[in-house]
Amino acid sequence: MFKTLKNAWAVKEIRMKILFTLAMLFIYRLGNFIPLPFVNRDALQSFFAANDSSLLGFLDMMAGGALSRLSIFASNIYPYINASIIIQLLTVAIPKLEELAKEGETGRKKINRYTRYLTIILAIIQGIGTVFGLLRGTVIGGTLAKMLMVLCLVAGTQFLVFLGDQITEKGVGNGISLIIFLGIIARLPETVSQYFNLTKAGQYNLINVIIMTIAMIAIVAFVVAIQEGERRIGVQYAKRVVGRKMYGGQSTHIPIKVNMAGVMPVIFSTSFLGAFQTIGMITGGSFGKFMETYLGYNSVAFAVLNVILIVFFTFFYNEIQFNPIEYSKNLQQNGGFIPGIRPGRPTSDFLAKIVRRIGLVGAISLAILATLPIVLGAILKMQTHFTGTGIIIVVGVVIETIKQIEAQMMMRHYKGFLS
Repeated sequence: MFKTLKNAWAVKEIRMKILFTLAMLFIYRLGNFIPLPFVNRDALQSFFAANDSSLLGFLDMMAGGALSRLSIFASNIYPYINASIIIQLLTVAIPKLEELAKEGETGRKKINRYTRYLTIILAIIQGIGTVFGLLRGTVIGGTLAKMLMVLCLVAGTQFLVFLGDQITEKGVGNGISLIIFLGIIARLPETVSQYFNLTKAGQYNLINVIIMTIAMIAIVAFVVAIQEGERRIGVQYAKRVVGRKMYGGQSTHIPIKVNMAGVMPVIFSTSFLGAFQTIGMITGGSFGKFMETYLGYNSVAFAVLNVILIVFFTFFYNEIQFNPIEYSKNLQQNGGFIPGIRPGRPTSDFLAKIVRRIGLVGAISLAILATLPIVLGAILKMQTHFTGTGIIIVVGVVIETIKQIEAQMMMRHYKGFLS
């Protein structure tokens, strides 16, 4: 692996992309420490100390501590993620948006523009909810000061989306995923320190800590297996005679990934549940108490909803990414066929069935891995500082980024990471 890194670093174009990505991530990390004005820091610290074990604490972990510091990046990229969910759901429901999605690059740009507009609206709503509702007890100043804070939060979210786009276009990996990845990794030393201190103080049993650590390592191994697992469907190409030469006749395969959707279902589920939990904490009253009691981060209802949402978003993302009808058409046009399956509709039906079956395995596996630490934490009476969701995102993003670097290196005839 180190030799591969050396080879990657030796290629100027890849080296510049890696350096650019690191520079953008450094800017993101730096922004996490730029505080909003008009905030009572002591009151803010007390508030998060009381809510560290709630979903709010988990969202703060995903944001790299920006929420508990109430920095300019406190809203993180959650408005953009939620906007993406809404637009993608509407693309399926509204024919006009569905037509735009099929128009190629032009349609994609228009849909991205709609996503940006919706991101601004959601960022304003989230900013108002955070400043005027959730953290109102920590704000020093009147309405004008609060509106200025909301404006800073909206600008922070838009800047993060810009950073993510720049990384995706000019760097390596998916920018949005890497931002979330860095937020989680940044809290890892603090998490390890918390486990050590609580064990030393006698609040955690050493055996339970060892069991939890083994479970986390096992989750990492299973995530790698799921991300790398695939079923290969054999494809045979018919022989064609063009002039005096014969073409075709070779065999290849269609790789169907177990987890075709990657880490996006987990990110979507977390963001979706986080939005509802935040609404409950903002509104307070009976609704807020209901959300805290029955949909709290460590509740059974939360775990069940998390499983359902991960399964739903996995299938939804698979439907978007893999179009069996298009695959069938492309095979038929190029003289390819799946042995034992007739071309045309039977081929598309066969591919759709395979994708659904494998997708179900991937969806259930992701859901179990994301929920396991919460269940294990409840059994062992331990707070799950670093969750299965965080592990899935971290490992998934690392694998995706490595593959992208490897693909660029293969273009230059270098041996890759995963070979």
